[in-house]
Amino acid sequence: MTSRTGFFLLSAALLVVSLICVGEGVQLIATGKPLGIGLGVCAFVVPAIGVWFLRATVRFGRASERLAKELEAEGGLPVDELRRTPGGRIDRASADEVFARRKAEAEAAQGDWRVFFRLAVAYADAGDTPRARKTMQHAIKLHGSSTDPIGSKS
Repeated sequence: MTSRTGFFLLSAALLVVSLICVGEGVQLIATGKPLGIGLGVCAFVVPAIGVWFLRATVRFGRASERLAKELEAEGGLPVDELRRTPGGRIDRASADEVFARRKAEAEAAQGDWRVFFRLAVAYADAGDTPRARKTMQHAIKLHGSSTDPIGSKS
């Protein structure tokens, strides 16, 4: 199963659970009892948080994909330059070596979203997903400010 398929399956499950929560929330509020009303309101908040998170994830994915396509058109996408074990896993020393090079590039060109995109890929290859995501968000922010001087979001 690809990550995109998994995402769509989990999104569908989130939406189904959200509908169930809202339905149960309506029934709890209809009881007219203070405790039921309180729990019913909470049943609306939980799906709202889930939908917000889903929306943020979709926006992040689309923005990352847009940057990747633009970088690919420029011929600047990072190629798979990592050594692998016979089993196909990334060699840790190779990932660390590429990461050090990408980090130096990012420190030298602080305002270039391209180097931060490549650094995010290096973080992901090194297995540091939280930093990869944060670095990709920084690249997206830099890209937005470089194409739109006013800084408005689409």
